Amino acid sequence: MRILIVEDDYLIGDGLQTGLSALGFACDWLRDGKQGLAGIGAAPYDAVVLDLGLPGMDGLAVLAAWRRAGHQEPVLLLTARDGVHDRIRGLDGGADDYLVKPFALGEVAARLRALIRRSSGQSATRLRHGQVEFDAAARTATLAGEPVALSARELALLELLLANKGRVLSREQIEEKLYDWAHEVESNAIEVHIHHLRKKLGSDFIKTRRGLGYTLGDEA
Repeated sequence: MRILIVEDDYLIGDGLQTGLSALGFACDWLRDGKQGLAGIGAAPYDAVVLDLGLPGMDGLAVLAAWRRAGHQEPVLLLTARDGVHDRIRGLDGGADDYLVKPFALGEVAARLRALIRRSSGQSATRLRHGQVEFDAAARTATLAGEPVALSARELALLELLLANKGRVLSREQIEEKLYDWAHEVESNAIEVHIHHLRKKLGSDFIKTRRGLGYTLGDEA
């Protein structure tokens, strides 16, 4: 899942980008409010981590502008402002959740996963198709109850396909969800990941819709 981080503090922003990437998110990081205002439309983000105390444009002003423009991505606010009034202003201003600094990376990740589940109409933390099950919190996959060793990118692709069950995803859509700005995508990267998942989860687990993209196969 792809996340936009708007945070001016270098240590916090770098820690979030590095840590969340290690937990399976593709993360883009912007460092001031005006960049964030323009950046929301640069990719199909699943959620946003937004600091309130930003240079150039205050985080609440950025959030209000996003909502006026029709952007519905779930937003997790990060701030050093711990007053109740500040939390109320943030939530009433269009935010979906709120964390006060300092915070634990694991809690940020858990809250993002919850926001993404709610925004997509899902409630379960485990996604299943046939004999394949994916645990979004633990970042593990099983086939017929047995663990399957998957790379971080393969896990991300599996999660994307399971979250879009019944839909056909084009190669471009998959690339936009799996890769952030910092990573160059090789021309055949998606096909390679698809090949590996078929090898590990079954040749019929993913179907190719010629000229359209990929979707999950029929459930056994």
